[in-house]
Amino acid sequence: MHLNHLNLAVDDVVEASSFLETYFGLRPLEGAPTTSRIRILRDDAGCAVALMHLPNDPPAAYPETFHIGFIQPDEGAVNAINARLVADGFQVDPPRRFHGSWTFYIPAPGGVLIEVLA
Repeated sequence: MHLNHLNLAVDDVVEASSFLETYFGLRPLEGAPTTSRIRILRDDAGCAVALMHLPNDPPAAYPETFHIGFIQPDEGAVNAINARLVADGFQVDPPRRFHGSWTFYIPAPGGVLIEVLA
């Protein structure tokens, strides 16, 4: 069994999609809708991530501890993503040892918290 898809409510579909594509290698799912209201991306394992913001939706709001994670092969990869985000102007704390992982969190455009860890 494997995870097939996630549906995330976001405040800005285009901005959230661009962020996930640029920093985490997700790419548009072939044949899926690509609009300012919905985009479906996929990762290397085939998991689909739907980003949605429909007319009249309230702003996206998740519990404080809700997040999605991107596991990296090693600490160097975590450091590289962190450095790239900082260089591109994002406010992000440096990686640190937490719950047994080398990790950092970043609030992504669109309102979803992301953890990057190894």
